[in-house]
Amino acid sequence: MLQLAGGTVVAVAVAARTASRWPTGVVGRILMGSHGNNLFGAVSSSVEAVTRPSLCDAMSQQIRTFIQMRTNLKVVDNSGAKRVMCIQAKRGKYGARLGDTIVGSVKEAQPRGKVKKGDVVYGVVVRAAMKKGRRDGSEVQFDDNAIVLVNNKGELIGTRVFGPVPHELRKKKHLKILALAEHIV
Repeated sequence: MLQLAGGTVVAVAVAARTASRWPTGVVGRILMGSHGNNLFGAVSSSVEAVTRPSLCDAMSQQIRTFIQMRTNLKVVDNSGAKRVMCIQAKRGKYGARLGDTIVGSVKEAQPRGKVKKGDVVYGVVVRAAMKKGRRDGSEVQFDDNAIVLVNNKGELIGTRVFGPVPHELRKKKHLKILALAEHIV
């Protein structure tokens, strides 16, 4: 549902399916009912309200993207680290997703842990705020970005994994993480 400047409420069932195939302005024109081309480049103000959100709306909504450089991640094992900042995603052009390995720097750590603040560590992404589609049509999305710390051979540093982890880790051969997890989603 979208609320336009005039107070009109419009359902966006069409926009979700067509947004990936058509440019943004086209979806807005379809919702507003003006299918014709605008030869002079002028766009009516009501379409502008649909296609371009205000600055206040953009600030209030969090954009959920890949885990990329300088992303802060929560550590969900008992290795001693609390928060890690991503330095590099080991795979992918745009960043890391569920099950990918990253290189990170420990920003917060517990006093007597196995890793210390400032250490450069490897980690496997076990929770991501970006949606991940599944073959059955469902999507999995978490509230936070979280990792489990591993060494350079891929072996776990901690001995416990807290919170839910997705079963997509099985395809990426992280079976030890699944075995130690509290809950598999």
